[in-house]
Amino acid sequence: MSSRILVVDDEPTLRCVISQVLAEDGHEVTEAASGEEALRAFRACPFPVVMTDIVMGKMSGLDLLQELKLLDSETVVVLMTSHATIEAATSALRKGAYDFLTKPFEDISQISAVVGRAVDKAKLVHEKTAMVEHLQRTTRELETLNEQLQEMAVRDGLTGLFNHRYFRDRLEQEIHRCLRHGHVFSLVFMDVDRFKHFNDTHGHLEGDNLLRVLASLIKEHSRTSTIAARYGGEEFVQLVPEADREAALACAENLRGLIEEHPFEGGQTQPGGKLTMSLGVATFPDDGTDANALLQAADEALYRAKEEGRNRVRAAGRTEGSPAGAAGAGHLGA
Repeated sequence: MSSRILVVDDEPTLRCVISQVLAEDGHEVTEAASGEEALRAFRACPFPVVMTDIVMGKMSGLDLLQELKLLDSETVVVLMTSHATIEAATSALRKGAYDFLTKPFEDISQISAVVGRAVDKAKLVHEKTAMVEHLQRTTRELETLNEQLQEMAVRDGLTGLFNHRYFRDRLEQEIHRCLRHGHVFSLVFMDVDRFKHFNDTHGHLEGDNLLRVLASLIKEHSRTSTIAARYGGEEFVQLVPEADREAALACAENLRGLIEEHPFEGGQTQPGGKLTMSLGVATFPDDGTDANALLQAADEALYRAKEEGRNRVRAAGRTEGSPAGAAGAGHLGA
């Protein structure tokens, strides 16, 4: 196997001999006459294998070894020394050298053998690094895909709001939380007034576009903690944590007015010349302490809003004569 190799030695003759041997072995060889020159070459384009003498001018081979390992810890370094001792070898290996050669060389083939092993080591390191990077990249892609799948599982495909199943799960969780801590929350049920008329007039594709715009408005004007969901068809629902009846009615009335004033495309063809919504509010624990009771209470309040003229807000358990129950009474629908 061939490789790019940096040969570092301040003796020109020896450096030339080593380079020639390695070039004949098929390697691409670059020479450096000092540790400083080698470091500049390595910074410009790192080498997988470096072969360097230990004793050189200002920067020794051991100093160069340390600098190279700081730049690329995977670089395979072979040291050459004229003073081979156990201590020197141990020190070199401890500092990160792969192997060392003793000068003068007993046999020129030693250079090929040692460097050949170093090249094999560099190849293995490269392959391991590439495999680890591939696994990390694949893991990140899988994590991203899982996050996307989890998000898709809880979102309504048309509007991007949370779906019915996710809303029910969060409602159950909120009930348990509020039962434990004595807190309150409210539900706001919403239904598009005369949505069938809009669909019959403009077609189902435009009806879908309308639902998307409505969902965007609902999400944009919800509290950060609010869970906004598409409950089904043209029905939407909000779970508003820590909101008592009056706070929820205020939120609902604000949203009702916003919908009434919004210039929906095709809204002028609706009865009354504009598109509107009716809303019903139910509050835990006053209107129920379980999911079904709360949902029924909110639904009944919504139904009453429809019966009393549409485009209005009604609270569960309130009559038209009460201030809260009459929210939106001045904005009768058609």
